Amino acid sequence: MLRDKATGFQRYRRTMTMLRFLSAMLLGFTLLTASLPAQAASAVVTVNGTPVTDVQLAQRLALHKIEGKGNRTAALNELINEVLQIQEAERLGYTVSEAEIDNAVLDVARQIKVSASNLSKILTDNGVPMSTLRARLKASLAWSRVTQQVVSARVNVSEADIDAKAKAELTAANSFDYILKEVLFIGGNASARTGQANKYRKSFKGCDSAVELSLSYTDAAVRDIGRRHATQFPDALANELAKLNVGGITKPRVVEGGVSMLAVCAKETSQDTTYIANNIRQETGSAGMKAEADKYLAELKAKAQIIKG
Repeated sequence: MLRDKATGFQRYRRTMTMLRFLSAMLLGFTLLTASLPAQAASAVVTVNGTPVTDVQLAQRLALHKIEGKGNRTAALNELINEVLQIQEAERLGYTVSEAEIDNAVLDVARQIKVSASNLSKILTDNGVPMSTLRARLKASLAWSRVTQQVVSARVNVSEADIDAKAKAELTAANSFDYILKEVLFIGGNASARTGQANKYRKSFKGCDSAVELSLSYTDAAVRDIGRRHATQFPDALANELAKLNVGGITKPRVVEGGVSMLAVCAKETSQDTTYIANNIRQETGSAGMKAEADKYLAELKAKAQIIKG
């Protein structure tokens, strides 16, 4: 019996020793694997010492796929450009805060008419972490600072050319100054409100009685718009106004908040190019800024050390 007990005790010791050995091996293996990254990223390209990894590229490709694009070269070029843009902004001392990026994310969400949380879900459901979008927005904000402060100095806009182009855009329809009132049928069904507006229009006798006539209708308002030049309106509306005499009123059109008509209280010929010139100036400036910004980025890329792999 004593021998049996001794044999059992030895088996127990051998078993415990083996368990301790296995436990030590398991602990070592666990520590080893824990020290490794979940997904090893390797550089696809290095831009002035800053790596662009295969993980970043895969995530940007996924973002492009959501946007209806899917070209690997385009995605890689976009990432390279963003590295250069941020590097240049940092060289010039321009920084982008996390709060600014947060606001930019909200702007993106508003543009596609979703909440910020839904935008995040759309991205993650398609394999795009929010960090990918934030990286793009950070580069965009940084580059905007560079273009506003540096590139804008390169853009020259000829006022003589703008004036000549503005005068060339004047037509018979947009060569009038008006004093206008707006008659607005607020809310409700657009079709029903348009019918009421047409009824009002048939009874309209001029601006002096516009308010009194509106009192016959529910939720109808009259407001003074004041002096406006034809060039401030879309072409279709400018053409309609040009055909009206003082005391006339435009056809109803559906607008945000209801149905609107414009009543002509005064009208005179005026070849004012102020608004046309402002539009041309903005368009010319924007086109010039983009061209110079693209040129500046190309210069940065030509000077950069871009190493593949």
